[in-house]
Amino acid sequence: MSEFNPEKLSVTYLPPASIFYPVDNRKYTLTHSDATGDLFLSIGCHYDVEKINGQMRDEVLGEWRREQGQYALFGKVYVSGGEFDERLSKVRFMIFKKELPLALSAIVNGDRGYYTYYPWLLDAPIYIYFESVFDEFNQVIYFGSPRQYLVKQKA
Repeated sequence: MSEFNPEKLSVTYLPPASIFYPVDNRKYTLTHSDATGDLFLSIGCHYDVEKINGQMRDEVLGEWRREQGQYALFGKVYVSGGEFDERLSKVRFMIFKKELPLALSAIVNGDRGYYTYYPWLLDAPIYIYFESVFDEFNQVIYFGSPRQYLVKQKA
């Protein structure tokens, strides 16, 4: 797994979203550049669909939702809708699974100020849905909580 480097992360708030708004249904769109390794995080009330590469479909989407009175961060990655064969879908699944800790570090640290206003969310569960037409890759995996993805800031 690649190590998270805060200097490689660019964060954009999509109005009317801000460091503290919205809480419910706060959405994250994380994309990257294969050439530079730069990460791009958009935070808003909707996903930043303009940033999604329709050919690659290698973005990570996330959303804060309250279900049964408890908040959780629900994420989604696109493995295959049938355009990739089972072998390539397995490769995509394995890459996503390996790189998700880096992606979650980018999302959590990119929205670090948010946790100043809502510190209890640091211990909320994170669930990632791997979307695939192949049953073995179509699953939800628990990825811990935001607290474990926080990177210590340099003094």
